[in-house]
Amino acid sequence: MPIADFAARTEPHRPELLAYCYRMLGSVHEAEDLVQETMLRAWRARGRYDERKASIRTWLYRIATNVCLTALEGRARRPLPSGLGPPSTDPGTPLRPAFDVPWLQPFPDARLDDPATRAVHRDSMRLALVAAMQLLPPRQRAVWVLREVLEFSAAEVAGLLGTSAAAVNSALQRARAGLGGAVLDDITRPADPAARRTVEAYVRAFEAGDVGALVELLTDDAVLEMPPVPLWYRGRDDYAAFIRRVFAMRGTGWRMVPVAANGQPAVAAYAPKPGTGHRLHTLQLFTVTGGKIARTVVFGDPAVFATFGLPPVRQGLPAPTTHIAKYCDPPP
Repeated sequence: MPIADFAARTEPHRPELLAYCYRMLGSVHEAEDLVQETMLRAWRARGRYDERKASIRTWLYRIATNVCLTALEGRARRPLPSGLGPPSTDPGTPLRPAFDVPWLQPFPDARLDDPATRAVHRDSMRLALVAAMQLLPPRQRAVWVLREVLEFSAAEVAGLLGTSAAAVNSALQRARAGLGGAVLDDITRPADPAARRTVEAYVRAFEAGDVGALVELLTDDAVLEMPPVPLWYRGRDDYAAFIRRVFAMRGTGWRMVPVAANGQPAVAAYAPKPGTGHRLHTLQLFTVTGGKIARTVVFGDPAVFATFGLPPVRQGLPAPTTHIAKYCDPPP
């Protein structure tokens, strides 16, 4: 491949390679490093590339898959708190971050800046699904993404992994069984009008400090978890008790700034800080099911804030938001 053509032919594939490496690793930062390693290896091997044997895209995915599998050797999975043990029953438990745990990270939708690419990848980027994928052996993880999401044929995946089509089909069956309900969850798309109204109402209730109104928007078994704190709660009562604790500690008058992560609505939550406006507290990602909030994952890791480019302090934030179009993808 001529040197002048290398960047023009490989760079358009960088966003989808980033999404692929993120699904494999569960970390945006590590995925960025692995995509860079993929491009470096491709550059070094460009003289051996034969377009008669594989497209540029297939060739890059072969390299990226090998890079990811090597990176995952001996690596602990990236969990959410709900993947580590039973829920807490004490909303007053001390909040002690566990930064030694390699927590699953959210993925900024803005990194998939092409709307067509974002639409293709949205469902397979759902946080619960990516968390479930971390439980699969790395090769099954790769097979599932390559076959089910990226729609490579069994023969193509066999070529990428250096195995047989029969082995790929067997690995795919095991991966489907391992993912189970994570693939089949009835999760409402962000553009759905009911989801938009639900998130709008949740944001309005949170900004008003109205715990009663907030609880009415939850499913009966709603989950609240907050990495890097290894605690999580299930059910409206414990969810409400914890939110009351948050308001008691931080006060009311919060403001929510819209972001989007993993194809789901999300907000950056800014707590009131007298004299300095509002200070960044958490990034909150919502799962909406049947018009109710079924799960809220509250990220408090500064590394996550940096990934989303969130400023630590905001001044002059507007009055509580009432227009959900800012918090969810617009209707198609």
